[in-house]
Amino acid sequence: MVNAGTYWLWRQLAVSDALPDEALPTVIEALCSTSLAPYRVDGRGEERRTKALADALPALLSRVTRPGLRRQLLQQADDKQLAELADQGVVVAGDLPAILRTHRPTPGLVIGLARHPHQVDAAIGLLSGMHDTDLEDVVTNWDPNRHLYQPDAEPAPPIPPALFDAVLEHALTPLARLLEDPQHEEWQFAQRVDRGLPHEFGEGAPWRILATCPDRWHDLVEHPTLGTAVQHLLLDQAEVEARRNRRMASSSSNLTRDTDDGPAEQPEPALDTALLRACLPALCLPEMARLPKPSVNARHRLHHIANRVRYNPRLTDIAATQLQAAADECVRRGRLLSPPRNDDRKHRAIAIAEDLALLSTNPGHLAKACALLATLEQPTVVSTPPSPRLARITAGTDLLSPVRLLEHNYQHRRVAALTALAGNPHTPRTAVTDTLPALHPLELAWIGHQNDIPDWLHTAAAALAPTDTNEAVLQLLTDDELDRHPDPAAVLQSWLDAPESEGFWSRRDVYRAVLDSRHHTLDHLRQLPADEILTRNEPHLALPHLLALCGTQPQRWKALLKALDYGPTDEKITFGELLDGIHDPAPASTV
Repeated sequence: MVNAGTYWLWRQLAVSDALPDEALPTVIEALCSTSLAPYRVDGRGEERRTKALADALPALLSRVTRPGLRRQLLQQADDKQLAELADQGVVVAGDLPAILRTHRPTPGLVIGLARHPHQVDAAIGLLSGMHDTDLEDVVTNWDPNRHLYQPDAEPAPPIPPALFDAVLEHALTPLARLLEDPQHEEWQFAQRVDRGLPHEFGEGAPWRILATCPDRWHDLVEHPTLGTAVQHLLLDQAEVEARRNRRMASSSSNLTRDTDDGPAEQPEPALDTALLRACLPALCLPEMARLPKPSVNARHRLHHIANRVRYNPRLTDIAATQLQAAADECVRRGRLLSPPRNDDRKHRAIAIAEDLALLSTNPGHLAKACALLATLEQPTVVSTPPSPRLARITAGTDLLSPVRLLEHNYQHRRVAALTALAGNPHTPRTAVTDTLPALHPLELAWIGHQNDIPDWLHTAAAALAPTDTNEAVLQLLTDDELDRHPDPAAVLQSWLDAPESEGFWSRRDVYRAVLDSRHHTLDHLRQLPADEILTRNEPHLALPHLLALCGTQPQRWKALLKALDYGPTDEKITFGELLDGIHDPAPASTV
């Protein structure tokens, strides 16, 4: 052990040009040894040692050639020091075996080695096994001045082409392997109803690396092993990224621009026509065509194809036949237009109709999509009394009009999907008009407020729309308004009896209004979800009932604990079901 107060001395010796080579082993041993502290209490000794060693490392490594001594020094250095020393040329490729015994490869070490042309191959050898975010850092951190915004700073040399090619290959290989193997474990991700495609398709590091070389996209889409992966990423992300960049640029220019320069120019698409055509083999996700669980995977596939067309609308002309065939195949194999049997299928019926409105030319499928929308429950549009602050904002506007309330909680998605189907020239008009009577009155009124739909649909909807749209809204009253009603409890019950709505927040508004009203009774509380009463609001409403029911009976308290021990995927129960379960707890099972 070394006296902590002498580390400064050993550091000065290490950087001194007068230090003889024969003294190097002793100096290195001193700087690599832990400190000797009084009463075995190490105050700042280790901190001093670490700083002294960091200052001495460049001088020591530039002189030490014996493998054992270099290994001793390299194992004491941290990742940042190794990266800096590699950039300076002090740490070289020959040191990697010693470094990798105690350190993992880092982007900084790769960059430092690759700064020297004769060590690029050694840097490439470190890429294997690196996480994709580390691979991205190799590309993004190559220019050390990227965040300094110094116009006179010397630009960094370009990243070596061999290194960039290797980084790109390592980043894209997982997606390429996934696309080649339909039995790949990652495809199980797509077989879950509540998930989409595997995360390799997303806006991750592989795309962010690919996005840095748009001048090479034309060549990469033809790559023998990575081409398909590149096609998928370009179709999914290129236009999304371009639109995001345009929005950011527009926001920045709006902050600095004083006058209007006239109409904006039409932006150039991220993918030109030739590049779009080169990506057509991947457009319809043929890799998903024969995956198991077709009812799930066919829906994911159809929705993903539709999103690609939404971001690249020129595909409707370039690949019309291909898109139509894929849409028909998804519908047939996944039985996507069969009547929904549960709430989950009902929720996804709207998305299926939206996607078919964009992709399909099959009149039969489009007509069934209209009929599918007619089977969905009508929304319950709720109007809550505005707070004084909100009233100041909404005064003189239509923000609280019935049609805007329909849009507020996205309850207009069904009628919007129907208008999209009506805009498809292959949809039979009778299929659309036959669906109109099944719509909510406010959905019919919503059609009349749209300007981009066919005149015949305007006329048909206007004939069925109500003259007073306020009558179609569930008005939640304040307690002062309920006081003037002969039976306030009946009014609260009418709110709870309103049809279940797709709009989650509409139901929450009803629950909150009932809970906040002084006119609610235990019968009202029993109909509410237990979670709303016990966890989302003050529990004082439930306490008297729980105390009265459980009393001094331990088995009922244990039943309460068991009933409340549910997870996020468990079926939710009402407060009444909770009370009944406590009153008559299930008998304990005996083995």
